[in-house]
Amino acid sequence: MKTEYVMIPMKGGSMGAYIAYPDTLGPAPAIIAIMEIWGVNDTMRAHAHEYAEAGYICLVPDLFWRQEPGVELSDRNPADGQKAFDLYYEFDYDLGVEDMLVADAFLKAKSECNGKVGAVGYCLGGKLCYLMCCRTDIDCAVAYYGTYIEHNISEVKNLHRPFVLHMAMKDRWVQAEVNALLERKLRPNPLVTIHQYPEADHAFARIGGIPYRKAEADRALALTLDFFKQHLSVPLLTSEAS
Repeated sequence: MKTEYVMIPMKGGSMGAYIAYPDTLGPAPAIIAIMEIWGVNDTMRAHAHEYAEAGYICLVPDLFWRQEPGVELSDRNPADGQKAFDLYYEFDYDLGVEDMLVADAFLKAKSECNGKVGAVGYCLGGKLCYLMCCRTDIDCAVAYYGTYIEHNISEVKNLHRPFVLHMAMKDRWVQAEVNALLERKLRPNPLVTIHQYPEADHAFARIGGIPYRKAEADRALALTLDFFKQHLSVPLLTSEAS
């Protein structure tokens, strides 16, 4: 697996990103993996490797590039938690969607990409995936325990791209009433699929994190890969072809 860090030219500066490439024959589809509030850290690099091993180019953009480029934080460090939430509450979601459009164009311009681009987002990134399905022509997107989607629930009428929501039913950041609202507003759309995890808390798929639950994370990854296989064509992995 090849990996690299790149700088993507943006209006007003450059956004850093980590990319993992699959061992494939020919151009591959791509996935934008959108971070939680902890930055492009070991967890996000591990997610990138999961998707690359499944046959996708995976780009992890640095959402906080305007605020503090290159930040890497951990939920195991209390001081990091305070900093992460400071960055989170100062983050501009509208600019974030625009940044993801630039990331999408960056991937489609690469010779390694077959022109198909999906997205997967965690927490903060999960809400961005929802907004992308409402506002952009991303091929498809998956949200893991997206926070504050309800603040933009009026945009659900514009949701026009295939969308999956992994919903932790014991999420300490998403109240039961909010989950019920999302069910009522999202599930009637035939493009939306919701998967529930009755015993899971927020961030159950955070590799290396405190709330990580392997069984739920494995189930969610399998469902996510099935979804991407349906909506993004996947080339043969080199190991499978040999």
